[in-house]
Amino acid sequence: MSVVLHFAQHTLQEVALFVMAVVYLLRLRWLLSFKPGRDRQRPTGGGEGRSGGLYSLGTIAMPWVMESTRTNPFFYAQFVVFHLAATAAILLSFVIPYAPGLLEVRPVTGLFQLFIGMGFLVGCLRLVRRVTQRTMRALSSPDDYFSLILLTVWLASAFLAAPNDPAGGEGALLAFFFLTAFFLLYVPFSKISHYLYYPFTRYYLGRTLGHRGVFPPRRGPSVSSSI
Repeated sequence: MSVVLHFAQHTLQEVALFVMAVVYLLRLRWLLSFKPGRDRQRPTGGGEGRSGGLYSLGTIAMPWVMESTRTNPFFYAQFVVFHLAATAAILLSFVIPYAPGLLEVRPVTGLFQLFIGMGFLVGCLRLVRRVTQRTMRALSSPDDYFSLILLTVWLASAFLAAPNDPAGGEGALLAFFFLTAFFLLYVPFSKISHYLYYPFTRYYLGRTLGHRGVFPPRRGPSVSSSI
């Protein structure tokens, strides 16, 4: 292993992770400094805020309860694959420097490449969709394009780096770890950091809707009609 690769796998990643953690801690402190608002109306329909908030948080794993995912299961499948691929690539950035023996097991390397490769294909599909659909173009900012391109290229580098074979050339590994470091530094200041806000927004939305008796949905008694 060259000095540059050792630096990229260890020192660079550790510094980038530290910066990312500091920024996230500051953001969490800022978020928690706000006092949640209270509903001004009385609970309706037997509603209860806490159960509504928990239900709202769980909708991400219940595609059948949201119209956007219920009517478009392929889009939800893309969402799942893309996020699993990102998780696998993040895990890979720790496995290579700290547990490289796992990648000597060919099925393990194959699983990493399978998930990451599928995520790369989804990233390409999402980029095409964002560019070709008029509505998506109108809603997209430069950060949206850059973040999606960055994620897709990063997944491609992770796919190539997964075999972890410096003897075959360190180019793929260097590209993956330098991109990972840039990714860690860029994410806290980009829209990719939406996952930090997601639990807060979903919980408070669900709490409000729960207070009003909307979340979780309640099935009323069936009404039968006779002629």
